[in-house]
Amino acid sequence: MNNQTKGVLFALCATLLWSVNFVIASGIKGHIPPVGLAFWRWAIACLFLAPFTIKSTIKSRDAIRKNIRFLAITAVLGITIFNTLIYFSGRTTSAVNLSLIAISIPLFIVALSRIAFKEKVSTTKIIGIATIIFGVLILITKGSLQSLFQIQFAFGDLLMLFACIFFASYTILVRMKPKELSPKVFLFTVFTLGTLFLFPFYLWEHIYYQKVIFDSTTIFATTYVGIFASLVSYYLWNEAITLIGTQKTAVIYYLIPVFSGILAYFFLNQNIIMSQIISMGIIVFGLLITNRKKSIVPVTLFLSIKKSIIK
Repeated sequence: MNNQTKGVLFALCATLLWSVNFVIASGIKGHIPPVGLAFWRWAIACLFLAPFTIKSTIKSRDAIRKNIRFLAITAVLGITIFNTLIYFSGRTTSAVNLSLIAISIPLFIVALSRIAFKEKVSTTKIIGIATIIFGVLILITKGSLQSLFQIQFAFGDLLMLFACIFFASYTILVRMKPKELSPKVFLFTVFTLGTLFLFPFYLWEHIYYQKVIFDSTTIFATTYVGIFASLVSYYLWNEAITLIGTQKTAVIYYLIPVFSGILAYFFLNQNIIMSQIISMGIIVFGLLITNRKKSIVPVTLFLSIKKSIIK
């Protein structure tokens, strides 16, 4: 298996695990306070990763100390802030709004990649991304794009927008990972720092706002998000970025609504309507366009029209 195939598979698996996370989140909304969920999510991830990386991390302490500022910024953006903001925004805005704003994550990643790494955005890729966004909009609006004009935005939407920017920035920083740090050491260090930065806020929430009740629902939810939606998915996502680059990895993120819809059908008994099937097909078609090296018919037609207009 070559690096290209492996990178795509890693990104697909990470996206699938995050999709399961969204399905679980919809079932426990309001059960766990936002900072508490974020803190225990990363604390569990650190605990499970520690036995496999603690020795390597100690050996790499000089490299960690040398790059501590970079690691701290990466941890704050991708661990401390990103998911915590999503949990807060979910309390004050609708799932539809969150899904709409989440569309911006790959766009921010592509834009930042262009700035940071001078990566070119081809016409094919632009058409592919536009096709994907169109498919996502059909999915969110259930085929009635006019409903977009009736959506009202709340403070939580602004939080979600900032969360998207932070995760895009985290993705860019992962590609700039110091070579002297192995993927596991990098991941463990970032997880640990991010959890430590969360701890004071968790204490405040625990004392003055709402305590985390460790019942069966809480234990199941935090264990899943800690191991699979955090440890495993972040490792796969980081490796995908290394193998296939930020832009290709980012575009695969658009499969989250497709995976979430299928999972909701099987586990939450939510029906799949025709508009969802159509939108899923459009999203997959857009992904094929985006990752195709040679131009296909729609792209060629677009370029020919563009040339004729210029002439």
